[in-house]
Amino acid sequence: MKTRAIHELSENVRLALSAIRAHPLRSVLTVLGIMVGVFSIVLVMTAIRILQSNLETQMSQLGTHTFQVQRFPAIQVEGGPEAWKRYARRRKLRIPDARRLSERATLASAVSVVAMVDTSEASSAYDRTNPNIPLNAVSPSAFITRNWVVAEGRALGDPDAGRHVCVLGATLARKLFPRGSGVGETVKYRGANYSVVGVLEEKGAVFGQSQDNFVAIPVETAMDRYGRELSFAIQVQAPDAAAYPAVLEQARGILRAIRKVPPGEDDDFELVSNDSIVTQFRGITSNLRIGSAVISSIALVAAGVGIMNIMLVSVTERTKEIGIRRAIGAKKRSIMAQFLCEAVVLSEIGGLAGVALGIACGNLLGLVLQVPPLLPWDWALIGLLVCSFVGIVFGTYPAWKAAQLDPIESLRYE
Repeated sequence: MKTRAIHELSENVRLALSAIRAHPLRSVLTVLGIMVGVFSIVLVMTAIRILQSNLETQMSQLGTHTFQVQRFPAIQVEGGPEAWKRYARRRKLRIPDARRLSERATLASAVSVVAMVDTSEASSAYDRTNPNIPLNAVSPSAFITRNWVVAEGRALGDPDAGRHVCVLGATLARKLFPRGSGVGETVKYRGANYSVVGVLEEKGAVFGQSQDNFVAIPVETAMDRYGRELSFAIQVQAPDAAAYPAVLEQARGILRAIRKVPPGEDDDFELVSNDSIVTQFRGITSNLRIGSAVISSIALVAAGVGIMNIMLVSVTERTKEIGIRRAIGAKKRSIMAQFLCEAVVLSEIGGLAGVALGIACGNLLGLVLQVPPLLPWDWALIGLLVCSFVGIVFGTYPAWKAAQLDPIESLRYE
């Protein structure tokens, strides 16, 4: 019985492929809608997976078990301009805030202050950059909280407070000092000369943006040059993963007390971590997934109607063939299975083309971001299953109509 069913299925697939080859242009136009629907959903899911993979594997702006306290959220999901005005009214985070937090946060292993204070051109005796190099003001403990590893020279220390010294990211160091080490050399930034005391290990890029193209100077030096009203972010590191929640809650309580936030009111600061950024990213892309699914569903329904129409035409064209098969003993079930199989094969051809094209185009983004290719097998399988469902739903009526044809009338059909 099982062998007979397999043989019947293989014969129906062969007949379906023969019918499709007999009308290639019509078949291509029919499967085009299926291909577009599957392509759109697979493309979006592949691109999102690549972006998420790139974000999760390369998000190293903060060190392990580290969170950052800042005025604005890392990603604003909703609220519009009014929300940003509300964030802008918050009091800036100052050095005294960080100092008092460091004194009271007994569970934390490190507390630092960081700020991006300027963006301009950096130059050396050998080369100069575009005017897009960030100047970061950092305290010595930022090398711990930001997960910076010194490749050459040394990190900034307490004795460097107020001095014109700097540490360079790896990419910037290679640009400004192509012939050797930059340690001991001088970098000019906004008319001020900074002595290079260290170069950091390379960290790579996030979303195509280098994390190694910056200048870091002591906080005190930045305040002397750019004014003492700078707005800083405070970074706090927990000793391990188990202590992380307790450290975060302790820091939140201390900051609310320092900034005199009344009980029951929302925090007037944001707590940002690598995990929170990834979570927000997933929340944003969930709407994109839903939108893509809706658009794909519309395309698939339209394609299903096209399949039904073409199958009805096919039944009419092959009326005599159906009559001959019925006359030599074919059952209604066999006729219905034949035409239903043809509808499913049409759908699957479009689905396979859509999956292949969607994965290929989605991975073009991976090439741009220099991320290894990614194959979303789950969504490819879902796409093919949906195609089978579309073929069955929209092919059932034409197949039923073919099975119900009267053998005698079919043989007389011209």
